Amino acid sequence: MTPSSLIPCLRYDDAPAAIAFLCDAFGFARHAVHPDPDDPSIIHHAQLTLGGGMVMLGSARPGEIAELYRWKTAKQAGGITMCVSAYVADPDDHHARAEAAGAEIVTAPHDNPGYPGRSYDARDPEGNVWTFGSYDPWAE
Repeated sequence: MTPSSLIPCLRYDDAPAAIAFLCDAFGFARHAVHPDPDDPSIIHHAQLTLGGGMVMLGSARPGEIAELYRWKTAKQAGGITMCVSAYVADPDDHHARAEAAGAEIVTAPHDNPGYPGRSYDARDPEGNVWTFGSYDPWAE
């Protein structure tokens, strides 16, 4: 799989808990985490990797930047405006890990309708939806 130059960026009310969940439930690895030196509950920037992919995230905080970008968490928005899709070799095994770690399963593992592979969808504790599937869009 080729790493993508597109990297989703998310905001969480409790970014440290989100990082722990994403690593425990979905198998992400901490690539870089930059907490506020005076308040470790605030994450200025984090990079988590899964295979050749990456997501970046940080703490949702009111202020000029939030207003400028109109940042809202999924919870603040009352739903999602996008989901993050990730390639995993074995969606059934990945699903079992996520479910055991307490992920809310939106759709159980299933064959993709109309294209190859299998996938499932899960919601993280703050409402973002993640699709994990074996379809590799970079494959020949």
